[in-house]
Amino acid sequence: MNYDKNTIIDSLKTILSIPSPTGYTESVIQYLKNELNKMNIFYKTTNKGGLIISFLGKNDDYQRTFSAHVDTLGAMVKSIKANGALSLLPIGGYMMSTLEGENCTIETLNGVSYSGTIQTTKPSVHISGDDARNLKRTAENMEVILDEKVFSKADVETLDIDVGDYICIDTETTITQKEFIKSRYLDDKASVSAVMYVIKYLHDNNIKPPCTTNFYMSTYEEVGHGASAAIPPNTKEFIAVDMGTPGCEQNSSEYAVCICAKDSSGPYDYNLRKKLVNICKKNNIPYKIDIYPHYSSDASAALSAGWDVKTALIGPGVFASHGYERTHIDSILAAVDLIIKYINEA
Repeated sequence: MNYDKNTIIDSLKTILSIPSPTGYTESVIQYLKNELNKMNIFYKTTNKGGLIISFLGKNDDYQRTFSAHVDTLGAMVKSIKANGALSLLPIGGYMMSTLEGENCTIETLNGVSYSGTIQTTKPSVHISGDDARNLKRTAENMEVILDEKVFSKADVETLDIDVGDYICIDTETTITQKEFIKSRYLDDKASVSAVMYVIKYLHDNNIKPPCTTNFYMSTYEEVGHGASAAIPPNTKEFIAVDMGTPGCEQNSSEYAVCICAKDSSGPYDYNLRKKLVNICKKNNIPYKIDIYPHYSSDASAALSAGWDVKTALIGPGVFASHGYERTHIDSILAAVDLIIKYINEA
């Protein structure tokens, strides 16, 4: 695979550094726009804030659309407590236990940011003993402790912090010498970096695909309606580029592109899956086929919205999804390779 992994890693680090919980994605979308502007690549912006980038193919009637979502998990301020702590509700399907002790940033409507830490309501074993250890890690038992000298609800209100303010959890991004990438929100920013690299590759190499090919950067995937609208109307094949999930009794891998046969929304298109697998076999791309019992994608959203498209789901393997996640550059490169080889197939 003759691809520049350093370009992918640098892009991924930048994308991960820009907070983008669902509904708060303008900054990361602007970053992508800036990158596309540098390459003089035209894009459209959807009403929901997503991006669509198109490469005209020899056949414009039969189009393919790839999606990746820029939105991530996050939280919102639910209420301000009498003692100056903030209660919170998650955005998306967090395992709340993974948030304990994490640093975060509260983004106010007036543009001022405040740092804090997410703790349980009984954070000290020296005070609560086994009650602290055994407390169920749920949203109602967790709170944000602000890094401000606040002692009451009134103190917090003077900071213009209010219900509905976004809480962005730090990513803790680390890239090891052996090219493991550890961070929150590799779902789905690992795929976003892969897709952005593919766009750059097509542009730099002046590739005209057999079919018009679109790339849809969606903004509401984590809450289920990311690609439910605004898909280019001639799309016949819709391929979501999202994480594979290695783990207990799963077949996915952090070192291969993962191809999903079925998730909780149902089976993906059989013939499209077969074509993707055959491309991997033909080109020696490491791949794994898997089934995800608690998963849906932008392709699922498109089908639920009534789009008459064939769908597939592929992506890099991401360990510990919806927690502190990990992948390897090999998995992202395999996803890039499959996407590029597929685009060039008639």
